[in-house]
Amino acid sequence: MTNPVRSSYLPSQLSAGDFPIVMDAAVIAAGQKLRRGAVLGQITASKEYQLSKAAADDGSQVPSVILDQDVDTTEGAKSAPVRLTGQVLGSQLTFGEGVTLAAAKAALRPLSIFIR
Repeated sequence: MTNPVRSSYLPSQLSAGDFPIVMDAAVIAAGQKLRRGAVLGQITASKEYQLSKAAADDGSQVPSVILDQDVDTTEGAKSAPVRLTGQVLGSQLTFGEGVTLAAAKAALRPLSIFIR
């Protein structure tokens, strides 16, 4: 008989408190490989979401949701769960170019997404 293999499960620690989490499905724009915790902005014309970048001028420069599951859209747009409200750990978030933790906090707070 072989020895048992031990493994550990380390859950993703995105949540940071007990503020109610509201989720929805959102279409993630094609051409991205994103991890859970990515801060997304909505493209005004297509209503799809992409990683929020400060220099964008299509509406996605404004952080509006947080991705709740890894997603690969390199072969086309896909639906994925996003957080519309809740408390999250800032250390677990992914920001696009030029988006800072302070800027994301300021943009997401009125939407009831609180970053700690």
